[in-house]
Amino acid sequence: MDDRAIVEEINRLAEEEHRIERAHPGTPLSPEEKERLENLAVTLDQCWDLLAQRRARRAAGQNPDAAEVRPASVVENFQQ
Repeated sequence: MDDRAIVEEINRLAEEEHRIERAHPGTPLSPEEKERLENLAVTLDQCWDLLAQRRARRAAGQNPDAAEVRPASVVENFQQ
């Protein structure tokens, strides 16, 4: 996956996240929707991390294609 494809995926996931959030103004989300939002948040974090890895590798003169998606347990523990 190249940078452009990662950015497109980030945009797609963020739009889905916003769609779910906007679908229930003033009413609670279903358990399934809450779970989907949590999964979207993790996947978005993984995409942003992958994009950052690719950019860092490129800046260091390394192959950006060697970057790999890190597990949720790793990206969810990053300091924001």
